[in-house]
Amino acid sequence: MKTNCSAFACALGFPAVLLMSFACGAYAAESARPNVLFIAVDDLRPQLGCYGQKQIVSPNLDRLAAEGTLFRRSYCMVPTCGASRASLMTGIRPARDRFVSYQTWAERDAPGITTLNTHFHNNGYYTVSNGKIFHHARDNVEGWSEPPWRPDRGDTFLGHYASPSVVKLAKANPRGRGPAYESADVADDVYGDGRLADKAVADLRRLKAKRQPFFLAVGFFKPHLPFVAPKKYWDLYPKDEIRLPSNYARPTDAPDESIHSWGELRAYAQIPPQGPLSDETARTLIRGYYACVSYTDAQIGKLLDELDRLDLSKNTIVIVWGDHGWNLGEHTLWCKHCCFETSMRAPLILRAPGFDGGKTTDGLTEFIDIYPSLCDLAGLPMPKHLEGRSFVPLLKDPQMAWKTAAIGRYRNGDTIRTDDHRYTAYSDARGKPTGGMLYDHRTDTDETVNLAPRPAHRPVVQRLHEQLQTGMGKARK
Repeated sequence: MKTNCSAFACALGFPAVLLMSFACGAYAAESARPNVLFIAVDDLRPQLGCYGQKQIVSPNLDRLAAEGTLFRRSYCMVPTCGASRASLMTGIRPARDRFVSYQTWAERDAPGITTLNTHFHNNGYYTVSNGKIFHHARDNVEGWSEPPWRPDRGDTFLGHYASPSVVKLAKANPRGRGPAYESADVADDVYGDGRLADKAVADLRRLKAKRQPFFLAVGFFKPHLPFVAPKKYWDLYPKDEIRLPSNYARPTDAPDESIHSWGELRAYAQIPPQGPLSDETARTLIRGYYACVSYTDAQIGKLLDELDRLDLSKNTIVIVWGDHGWNLGEHTLWCKHCCFETSMRAPLILRAPGFDGGKTTDGLTEFIDIYPSLCDLAGLPMPKHLEGRSFVPLLKDPQMAWKTAAIGRYRNGDTIRTDDHRYTAYSDARGKPTGGMLYDHRTDTDETVNLAPRPAHRPVVQRLHEQLQTGMGKARK
């Protein structure tokens, strides 16, 4: 990998070599390698100030973006947590029989593949997992230098600090879950993510003392359902200022396959088992989601502050990614589990030593690109199985020509995002087409009118369909 990094730096010229030498890993000693702070956030869509969402209070992620590179068009591989994380951590594309559901285990769907954490561990890094990185804490456990740690989930969900009436609601719910939101007037560490941040801060202090490069993974649970966060974060969003999305309706001519019944949300008490939500409930859920985003932003701020205090920032790669998007009523949908832009697009922010900050890129980026990119930045060899592409060149030149497409899938839908369009092809188990969607993002960024059935757009559909089939992950043999 040293040869690849050097060639890339030389192509940029001598000044770039000086900048890249730190990042690309021509190090005399293992201890000189950059550390990695690897931050995952469950269900985080680009609902942040740095992504233009000015109603959101996210000062810490906005600060990270100002100091690093913000990827405006980054896409998950599968819009459900277990599958998305397994694909990212293996660097392999999903297929109809691989990385399918939220219950996915990477080590079962991709046996024998060296995962990202394991690769860093095998190359001299001390690897630590806090919170949710893989969906299952025991997945690829041999790739961590110590047992993965997660906070007690009892406080993360409803009930522990709820009133007796709320506990009664949970017990009466056939699925045993309480309400989908809670605003308790408590400290940050009463809920799990606050304790997770405290644990990660303590780990940073401990890892610095080891004098060994570290890969510290921290996976925050919020804003995953239920939307529980301390009251002070809810207070940031007055309820009379919450608005429903402009595309709070099913897209014109959208196929039935594209719309689901958001069963994940319906599992909670006081959510109707079928039919739409009341506007009041919808606004409360949106408010709760916003509050959870600000709560998690505050926890990430604690980690960034501690990096600065320990004088680790100058030699630590910091990457933040949401495992997939989320719907807040768009297209009549809640949760993820679909092939619309709102589910496929997720935040990606990276700050790396040797690269100027305050940059944004519109280069199409896939989450399978994260594995090779971190190898590139750390100066590690790239495993031959990787199917993504290092986006390190975009850190130097965010406007350069890049990928022509980002490809993902969910269940019976394969989807492709290009500069101008999102196209999704649905098919049955035998591969027979059952429906399709085409949205022109030059004129319809909210994806409100499906153009696929219209004869005038057949050439675009055919071209994108061929490109999609060529680039999609292949079934296991």
